[in-house]
Amino acid sequence: MPTAARCLVEIDESSAVVRLTGVLDGGAVATVRAALLTRFADRPGPVVVDLTGVRIADPAAREVFAEVRREVADWPAADLLLCDPTVAGPDRPDAAPAGVPAWPTLDGALAALAATPLAAVLTADLDPAVGAAREARELVTTGCERWGMPTLVDPACIAVTEMVNNVVAHARTAMTVRLAPHDSTLHLAVRDHSPRRPTFAGLSPPDRVGGRGLLLIDTVARRWGSSAIPDGKVVWCVLHPDDEAG
Repeated sequence: MPTAARCLVEIDESSAVVRLTGVLDGGAVATVRAALLTRFADRPGPVVVDLTGVRIADPAAREVFAEVRREVADWPAADLLLCDPTVAGPDRPDAAPAGVPAWPTLDGALAALAATPLAAVLTADLDPAVGAAREARELVTTGCERWGMPTLVDPACIAVTEMVNNVVAHARTAMTVRLAPHDSTLHLAVRDHSPRRPTFAGLSPPDRVGGRGLLLIDTVARRWGSSAIPDGKVVWCVLHPDDEAG
């Protein structure tokens, strides 16, 4: 039996809990990572990974949870927490991967989740057609007005226009636009179903026609990037009210 098949990832779409069962070792890391990233791409909100039913055969494999948490840190309304029985005692402070909040029981992890204010999120599923960018800008404008971020309307509209137009021109797949506030920043992402990753080589020569979409995103966003997922990618950016396009 392939090693990856020994670690099962059980995802309940109606719950924030993702359960791992079986054996987690180095051979299962890619499977777990792909499943978790897909879960974050398909549904906003934090996730609790329940390790109660899994045996950790390779301690290094635990780092997949920290890696995934770092990967989705700038996605809209995304976070990863652990239910890890190995952190039950004060003598095991290093049991959980560094940088991943962990509780010894599922009830404890869910209580911590419930104590966190629910993130405000707006989502739109769009076809790769003329008018998609306009619909995305309307969503962004609505969000910025609703969340009291008027200064971010223009830069966010610039960013989402370029992200959506890139899907229309190159990926040519259905897409999901998602945005959420976090403190004073706006997190924006577009998920499509093409493996083609965006590339950015810096400033374009003045005589070059087109190809400035990523430059515009880089100009208005504090951070941006892309994440590969099994059936496509997520392109994301973070906008801050103190930044000015220049």
